[in-house]
Amino acid sequence: MELEFVTLAERPKLIDVFWDMETTWPEFMKHDPIGNSYYASLEEFAEYVLVGLDESGRMVAKAHSVPFVLPEGELPDAGWDFAIRSGLLTRLQGGQPDACSAVEIAIEPRLQGTGLSGTVVAALRDNAGRLGFSELLAPVRPNGKGDVHEPMATYAGRTRDDGLPVDPWLRVHVRAGGRIDRVCPRSMVIPGTVEEWREWTGLPFDTTGPVVVPGALAPVMCDAEHGTATYVEPNVWVRHPTGA
Repeated sequence: MELEFVTLAERPKLIDVFWDMETTWPEFMKHDPIGNSYYASLEEFAEYVLVGLDESGRMVAKAHSVPFVLPEGELPDAGWDFAIRSGLLTRLQGGQPDACSAVEIAIEPRLQGTGLSGTVVAALRDNAGRLGFSELLAPVRPNGKGDVHEPMATYAGRTRDDGLPVDPWLRVHVRAGGRIDRVCPRSMVIPGTVEEWREWTGLPFDTTGPVVVPGALAPVMCDAEHGTATYVEPNVWVRHPTGA
């Protein structure tokens, strides 16, 4: 399938239907407070948001990115949350970003598995290059990780016989020209009360300790006595050179 990619800056009226496209995110993933601050400010980053349109002009894919200030040294442990928080603060303070991070890539569920993922990743990378960035950084969520107790560093290093990553999303990024850099162990933090986690997951959250939640990449830590639970998700930083 051939897609036309446009930015929200080019087609601002697409914001009227932007949230109508169904996604496959687990419910609890929709409650990251840092991430929701970005989505609430989406029009501030319209040049960094791509929409993929099919032949009929219908939205079937979207890709988010954010410009931010990258600290010196290694890519930050805080991954997704760091890039978004830095991007929001940089925009608020009128600073000059020096890096660009992917935030989310979403494809209409019925089209997942058709090979569009690599096309969308490449389009987001090319858009970062158009905006003057030498690389697109991506705190990738390796959603093929089924064992929540396996360390992400171990899982991310697993490869197939052809040398490509075992994880499907990491494999998409590597095939698109990305290079795995390092694990960001505190990429996304989702805190909540046990009542909220029960609502998000349908699980009891009535015992202190780790809770295995479907769709999570690590256990959710429950403190039943104090009525709270927190999910800390590890991701994997991938670098995509843009040629800019």
